[in-house]
Amino acid sequence: MRVLITGGAGFVGGNLAVGLASRHPDWQILSLDNLHRRGSGLNLPRLREAGVQFVQGDVRNRDDLAAVGQIDALVECSAEPSVIAGTDGSVDYLVGTNLFGAFECLELCRQHDAQLVFLSTSRVYPVAHLCAAALEETDTRFRLAEHQPIPGLSAQGVSESFPLDGARTLYGTTKLAAEHLVEEYAAAFALPTVVNRFGVIAGPWQMGKVDQGVLAYWLLAHHFGRPLEYIGFGGSGKQVRDVLHVEDAVELIDLQLADRERWAGAVVNAGGGPERSVSLLELTELCREITGRTTAVGGSTGERPGDVPLYVSDCRHVFSLGDWRPRRDVRDILGDLHEWIVRNETDLRRMNEWA
Repeated sequence: MRVLITGGAGFVGGNLAVGLASRHPDWQILSLDNLHRRGSGLNLPRLREAGVQFVQGDVRNRDDLAAVGQIDALVECSAEPSVIAGTDGSVDYLVGTNLFGAFECLELCRQHDAQLVFLSTSRVYPVAHLCAAALEETDTRFRLAEHQPIPGLSAQGVSESFPLDGARTLYGTTKLAAEHLVEEYAAAFALPTVVNRFGVIAGPWQMGKVDQGVLAYWLLAHHFGRPLEYIGFGGSGKQVRDVLHVEDAVELIDLQLADRERWAGAVVNAGGGPERSVSLLELTELCREITGRTTAVGGSTGERPGDVPLYVSDCRHVFSLGDWRPRRDVRDILGDLHEWIVRNETDLRRMNEWA
């Protein structure tokens, strides 16, 4: 089994490469990355130690992909994942990587009759419909009401039947467009494909930013004493996301690679679900407990483009396809992240944002 992971020095891709190499010493794992993301170079030593072959290249470049040789499977982890990317008009990298890069990966899979596991996002669901959800407010969070006005939405979260009409951020649109390409290639060329609509994934080796990787960003700010701010929705910090440990994501992808026929054609929401959801207000308290440190947290009523008060994945469909279940909760994720931050504090301090 020869598996190519694109975006393979990034957060999910790097953890996946190391995880697959340790689980399957008889597989050859290749990691391709252009090292565009801040901090991705920190993953290179651990990839080498795990026996992963690293190739510096770009998914937008057909020659870079062809140079890896014959493959049996490709896991497409490369992306510009920021929800505010392109809002300043600089869309070339966003569209080039997320859409045209996915096309080049599909072409490679077609040529090699290889399985494609495509990492998509919960951001394919339109903002206006998500904001129309019926919510209840508690002391620390918003939560979904039992009865919802939108099909595909329940107290369990957002399911795959949630309506897809409407705007969803430029990031979400590029990923949905790529999903359509995946579907067409599967139909036209009998390509075995699976699409994972992941929500928030978190864990060690995530270089948190204000617009992506919120758990890591929040914990790093507490560790290094940087101020934070609750943005939008009254500045209360009650907005909610469900969270999936990166190792739970690795376990799901491993199952999909091991049984390509069972998963062929599947499009699934994969997240932490209601049991592994957290508000920013609750996240602040958890970060204080875990780090033993307090940082200033302000509030702003101004909302960012494309933001939503709540997103929780309804995972009942993915659960129906096999034995995979998330095994780690939000506290586990933060505990693992904190241990990683402490071990790598010197390198993290060298990065400008946390200096």
